[in-house]
Amino acid sequence: MVNKKKENSIKVFDFFSGCGGTSAGLKKAGMDIVLALDNDKDAIETFEKNIHPEKTLCDDIRKVNIKAVKDFVDKYSKNHYILFCGCAPCQPFSTQNKKRFSSDDKRIDLLSQFLRFVKECNPDFILCENVPGLQKIDKDGPLPNFIKNLKKMGYNVPDPQIVHAQDYGVPQRRKRLVLIASKIGELTYPKETHGEKANKPYKTVRDAIYDLPELKAGEEHFDKKKYPNHQTAGLQEINLKRLQQIKAGQGRKDWSKEFSLECHKNHDGHTDVYGRLEWDQPAVTLTTRCTSISNGRFGHPEQDRAISVREAACLQTFPKQFKFYGSGLGSLARQVGNAVPVELARAFGKTFTEHCKQVG
Repeated sequence: MVNKKKENSIKVFDFFSGCGGTSAGLKKAGMDIVLALDNDKDAIETFEKNIHPEKTLCDDIRKVNIKAVKDFVDKYSKNHYILFCGCAPCQPFSTQNKKRFSSDDKRIDLLSQFLRFVKECNPDFILCENVPGLQKIDKDGPLPNFIKNLKKMGYNVPDPQIVHAQDYGVPQRRKRLVLIASKIGELTYPKETHGEKANKPYKTVRDAIYDLPELKAGEEHFDKKKYPNHQTAGLQEINLKRLQQIKAGQGRKDWSKEFSLECHKNHDGHTDVYGRLEWDQPAVTLTTRCTSISNGRFGHPEQDRAISVREAACLQTFPKQFKFYGSGLGSLARQVGNAVPVELARAFGKTFTEHCKQVG
């Protein structure tokens, strides 16, 4: 009988799956997505309708019985490699979070919740992604404890690395902390595919969204099948006038004084808000409010509006036919902003698939 593990088949279990950025990338790398777990019902609907996993669980990970996952692991582990990915919500550690996090913040415990599934299910591989900042928590913090436990369980865990999404074909400047682990030999981090080290130019905003149809603020494109989620937030008249004053790459400091906000006077920070993206550069880091000009440099380079959900998704390297579902523009933007860029996930997915080929 053929051992299908030697055919390099990898089954993915996606924890904190969100709308499916990680799984979409791993799927492009040749993996099969078995299960997704997330407590956001809109994100789970998006995941189900685009990724088509065998099972989804819409629940808080703290409340999920391990058996609900382990039954599927046991079903596949004899003949397939198993990969657990866990990209836990990162807000407590984000540089965007200016408040010092509280040790009582329940989100800090999510990595240990992921660990309990790892301990019981014993996957072959692990992939975790989070914001830089998680690794700076004290030596008894969530990440050091997670790594210590993995090593006790026999995983080979190279030091976590901070990676730049633009180095892997993502038209967006986005730094992330990535951890990989293996019970089958030693893994190495993927080499950059773009930038100086790869001698290949970065993908740009122009590469990602230039071919999308024009829209006005507050509009949605009529052809929802060809251009799903190509919809924009409305703008107050004063903000429309502010955008009309600036060109691609400019921001609030380029307004005439009459349009300045009181809160920005004598304040040098938050220079990206109300700004426009540049055509021939990667975008700034997208956030959960990436369709609002008051929350970052999310203005379209030319058109007098914020970028659409579709444009934000393209900057996250989602396929153009990947459709987002949810209750309003806020939900759609949150799903896109929270996602792992698809091409970044694909690059790491290839690391696992190529490793499996080498180990046979």
